[in-house]
Amino acid sequence: MNLNPLSYIRSVTSHREKDVFKSTQGKLTRIYSGILVLFLIVFIVIVYFVLHFVIMQNQEKELQTLVNQEAAYIEEYLLKNNQTDLHDMQNQEVVFAGVNQYFYYVVGTNGEVIMGQEANRRIRPDILRILQEGHQNEIQKKTLRMESRGNKGEFHPSETNQDIRLIIASKPIYYNGQFIGQLYAGKDISFVYQLFHWILIILVALGGIFFGIAIAISTSMSKRAMVPISGAFSRQREFVADASHELRTPLSVLLSSVDAMEMTIEPQKEDFSGKMLSNMRQEVKRMTQLVSDLLTLARSDSNAVELRTETFDFCPHAEKALKSVSPLAASKQISLSLNAPPVRMVIGDPQRLSQLLYIFLDNAIKYTPNGGEVKLFLSGDETELGIAVQDTGIGIKKEDCQRIFERFFRSDKSRTRQTGGHGLGLSIAKWIVETHKGTIKVSSEIGKGSTFIVRIPYGLKR
Repeated sequence: MNLNPLSYIRSVTSHREKDVFKSTQGKLTRIYSGILVLFLIVFIVIVYFVLHFVIMQNQEKELQTLVNQEAAYIEEYLLKNNQTDLHDMQNQEVVFAGVNQYFYYVVGTNGEVIMGQEANRRIRPDILRILQEGHQNEIQKKTLRMESRGNKGEFHPSETNQDIRLIIASKPIYYNGQFIGQLYAGKDISFVYQLFHWILIILVALGGIFFGIAIAISTSMSKRAMVPISGAFSRQREFVADASHELRTPLSVLLSSVDAMEMTIEPQKEDFSGKMLSNMRQEVKRMTQLVSDLLTLARSDSNAVELRTETFDFCPHAEKALKSVSPLAASKQISLSLNAPPVRMVIGDPQRLSQLLYIFLDNAIKYTPNGGEVKLFLSGDETELGIAVQDTGIGIKKEDCQRIFERFFRSDKSRTRQTGGHGLGLSIAKWIVETHKGTIKVSSEIGKGSTFIVRIPYGLKR
């Protein structure tokens, strides 16, 4: 298969930094907006229930006042006309309808309705049943279903079949200190519940408007909060990039000087000096690798890294990576194996994808005891590349599986110092995978080993 021409494109590495800041800003926005919305909800609930309480108390007070006035009028009428029985009042219009008064009844001591009037005569049995079920001298709230229109002359004929909300109050009637009957009156407060309904709608609508305002305020506040954080991050990133760049030259000079000095001494006569130079060489190489990793991450943060995208066979790169780490594996009697198809065409940056393999293989070998096994798998189809590196190493704690990709994170610091790691390799690996818009996962079990799985989509047509 012929390779497509090379195309150089600027990497989308900025998405990692943007994701961090966007995630942090998003959390701040959610916290700020959550607090504001919580206060808004509490305010709406308090306002609604205060209005509900005040309006209902006012309606109950008006009805109770009306009942007291009517009961006092009846008692005064009886005294004035020297009547001891309520039956003598049946033909007298002594009680007048109040505002929104739906019914009134005067009931004798035997429970007989002596006189009364209601908006709809057909519902008298329902109202009387309610009165019998309720407690005297207590204000009741009841709901009636209106099924027919009222007649002329009634208080409030209903023009529609709808629920009628009533509050009912009562007052005992006395003549010369003797109980002779009970006055009941009911008031239609359906309009009050309609008012509550519209108040709730208005409050919810205002809540929605203020919710949008809260989101805008929270976003503005979170952006302001991120300004100093972003500035500090930028200064830190520039320092790491500049320091790493400046350190590369003196380290290269040191390594060259050590090589030159090793060439000038005689191993048989200068055994101590040779060991010292060998140790210096190893430490300089470690420092050079650390600086190189820091520079790679710093450049990735500052969008200074360009990815070279091309179509190529990944199998030779995998074989080369295994061959490169085989001396390290042989020193620990670790067996290496590759499970891959004869040809695995992929689209990506050959250098970075090869570096990805080196990081995983080197990491697997370092943390696998002597005599262990490390396996590399290549799979996938025309839409993605699959990479899996499996080892029989010490394993990773479950709570550390997500943190191992953080910079400088080391699960076992003492063991990491022995293996010479700096905690940057897996961070670079994650960056390489993310710049190829792929995913990386790890599964591990303590004492049995770990498996790193990478999937990189590309949509290659064969």
